[in-house]
Amino acid sequence: MSGRLGPEEHARELSEHGVPEELHAVFPGHGIGGLARAMGIRFTELTPGRAVATMPVEPNTQPGGILHGGAHCVLAETLASSAASAHAGPERYAVGVDINATHQRGIAAGTVTGTCTALHLGATMTVHEVVMTDEQGRRLSTARVTNLLRERPSGR
Repeated sequence: MSGRLGPEEHARELSEHGVPEELHAVFPGHGIGGLARAMGIRFTELTPGRAVATMPVEPNTQPGGILHGGAHCVLAETLASSAASAHAGPERYAVGVDINATHQRGIAAGTVTGTCTALHLGATMTVHEVVMTDEQGRRLSTARVTNLLRERPSGR
């Protein structure tokens, strides 16, 4: 799937990925995005102040057989950008301007859960902390993501 989705495809994809119906307008046209779709990210909660999603370790591994550090960042940015977009509303959109991550522990199998908490919800900028944990609740990595909120051009 690439490009803009039709209204029914759009609603189906967002629902399949756990996005609450009342937030579908925050994701116009392209659904949750090709990278989040390919990595198997599924939301279980999504509000401006808190977002939670899961992601499988396989096939998102690096050559050493553990979850790729970039996959941690993709999960973190997906959560924080989605929460920032929920804060911004359908007239605006979030653009990531900074991400940093510290990896505390590796994981070779199972499911990772990312829990995103707002640190700042401003008029033009948001900052979220995202903690990734394994199925036993052990911290795998910690990320901080800053998003700039922009006015959505008409037709986008």
